[in-house]
Amino acid sequence: MNIFMGIMVPFLGTAAGAAGVFFLKGEINSLTQKLLLGFASGVMVAASVWSLLIPAMEMSEGMGKLAFIPAAAGFLAGILFLLLMDHCVPHLHLDQEEPEGPEKPRKSLAKSTMLVLAVTMHNIPEGMAVGVVYAGAVAGNMEISIAGAMALSVGIAIQNFPEGAIISMPLIGSGIGKWKAFLYGVLSGVVEPIGAFLMILFASRLMPALPYLLSFAAGAMIFVVVEELIPESSQGEHSNLGTIGFAAGFVIMMILDVALG
Repeated sequence: MNIFMGIMVPFLGTAAGAAGVFFLKGEINSLTQKLLLGFASGVMVAASVWSLLIPAMEMSEGMGKLAFIPAAAGFLAGILFLLLMDHCVPHLHLDQEEPEGPEKPRKSLAKSTMLVLAVTMHNIPEGMAVGVVYAGAVAGNMEISIAGAMALSVGIAIQNFPEGAIISMPLIGSGIGKWKAFLYGVLSGVVEPIGAFLMILFASRLMPALPYLLSFAAGAMIFVVVEELIPESSQGEHSNLGTIGFAAGFVIMMILDVALG
């Protein structure tokens, strides 16, 4: 039950954010969006370091001074994997401009749909990260505890909240009903528990490669932060709000991981 709840927590964070369509009017204020995106960035960076990269290097201590190799190789593989997906899978970046002119509603809807695909694609490494960490905890790995795995789940759920809202709210302006917009936001997070479950299912076969998988998930998450979240949070005026949000998210995730890990 603890494992089931752990892999569902990030999905619930996305669903809670998507539910904002029932309580908020219009799209999220740009200043609030900058703050939330910065916060999400801070959470993901801290989670990548404390929950993924550091455990990966600790598991490789037997390699002596070469203990960095699994973490470095997995991290770069994660970056390259997301770079390939970013190039091959049709989607839009968060900072692309809204279309203008008479065709704006139709094009705006197309953009919102593509953003759902983008967030769904970027949720895959987050689901993998949760699954890999829980797989390590279940296997009795000394560097990973159930509490530490839950800290990662909670951290990702916190950063998923603004993502769910940022996806669902613009859909209302595109002419989609509230329930359908909510459903689109929820569906963008479905890949997370699925990815986590698959990682746990094949845990016994994955254990030898666990340091590489942890750092792979970290690299993929950092790619999302650098490619999508930070550029959007620092665009235009009041970019310092994104920085403030980043600092708050980083510190909260760091506290969660150290206190619960």
